[in-house]
Amino acid sequence: MSNFSYIRGFGYYVPERAYTNADLEKFVDTTDEWITTRTGITERRIVENQTSADLAFEAAKKALEDAKMDADELTHILVATFTGDMYIPSTACLVMKRLGIKNKIPIDIGAACSGFVFAVETARAFVALNPDAKILVCGSEVVTSRVNWEDRSTCVLFGDGAGAIVVTSENSDSSAKIIDVLLSSEGEDTALLVRGGGSSCSYKMGDVVGDAHFVHMNGREIYKKAVRAMPAIAKELFAKHDITSDDIDIFIPHQANMRIIEAVGKKLNIPREKVFVNVNKFGNTSAASIPIALAEAKETGFVKKGDLTLVTTFGGGLTWGASLIQF
Repeated sequence: MSNFSYIRGFGYYVPERAYTNADLEKFVDTTDEWITTRTGITERRIVENQTSADLAFEAAKKALEDAKMDADELTHILVATFTGDMYIPSTACLVMKRLGIKNKIPIDIGAACSGFVFAVETARAFVALNPDAKILVCGSEVVTSRVNWEDRSTCVLFGDGAGAIVVTSENSDSSAKIIDVLLSSEGEDTALLVRGGGSSCSYKMGDVVGDAHFVHMNGREIYKKAVRAMPAIAKELFAKHDITSDDIDIFIPHQANMRIIEAVGKKLNIPREKVFVNVNKFGNTSAASIPIALAEAKETGFVKKGDLTLVTTFGGGLTWGASLIQF
């Protein structure tokens, strides 16, 4: 039996509606120059009458097609999200319904922007327990449903979208090998990145939805934490596998903003030409960021057969992680 898990299919989906910085200037106290110089983002996608389950379903169809699999072959559906359709049922359960299948194991994973990488590790565990498992792993977010459009420090950063992969124990010529995943977290600085609306700030019938319902972020401190944590866990992964950054062919970081991407790449001594970037056109899609980037990097040929690829992520919790994938 193989000690590895494999990605058999990749897919992503983003809403058709694009919001440029110029569009935001019309109703947010900001400018294109302010957004671009601080984040590298020029536009983002925003849903129109779509939910996280809708986006995940579209990405899942593409991943299954890429894997040459029928939906009913799946055994598990994992959806990483912090903007699920509702508290109950899980978004994964809704995706299962949309796929027209039953009697699977649907689970939502909550680790904010790190959620997809946490879900990949969960999938690896299921495959280790049951080599016949075939697992759909999605990252899907409608972040714009939880941003305060009067808070220019956060609303300009985020976009909506979904990415998906299919994880199995079976290798094929087109599969990518998941070599390893490392995860970490700490709960000391939970206030640095918060989305309200849960039981800690519940509403009564007739209450007006308040500011606590939306994403709050201390950008300066998040930046400091992210540019320390992501390189550190990547180097831990390098040491575990007796490699260096010179062995990395492609680097796919969480697409938070260009400043973080550039700082992490510099700390890891990975040349800019090896770094995949799409934050400029999609913004920060939270848990969807990494799977969208993986699928687009493969689709566009940025990542090629044989490339050793480093993935790093960082999100609320605080949570972070890294993975090595051999394409």
